[in-house]
Amino acid sequence: MTVDCGTEVTFSNNENVQIFDSSKWAERGFCNKCGSHLFYRLKQSQQHMMLVGLFAEGLDFKFDHQVFIDEKPNYYCFSNDTHDLTGPEVFALYGA
Repeated sequence: MTVDCGTEVTFSNNENVQIFDSSKWAERGFCNKCGSHLFYRLKQSQQHMMLVGLFAEGLDFKFDHQVFIDEKPNYYCFSNDTHDLTGPEVFALYGA
């Protein structure tokens, strides 16, 4: 699960942040010491989607949408009422 953090993201101790060019539309950021996934960044907009686990507990996040919903396994289901996007809808929305 990720949090949309927009385009103005900076890191302290960024010497440990490694970027992997994972697709035509996004890059993945991970820790080069432990391998933990930190974020994905949309190439066109530089918008960062940060892993929710990176933030302090108790923050008031709202789970309000899912992406690539058309590719989910049959057993995968959240009970929340969400705005669901197919893969093509995600690419249309973010211009990838």
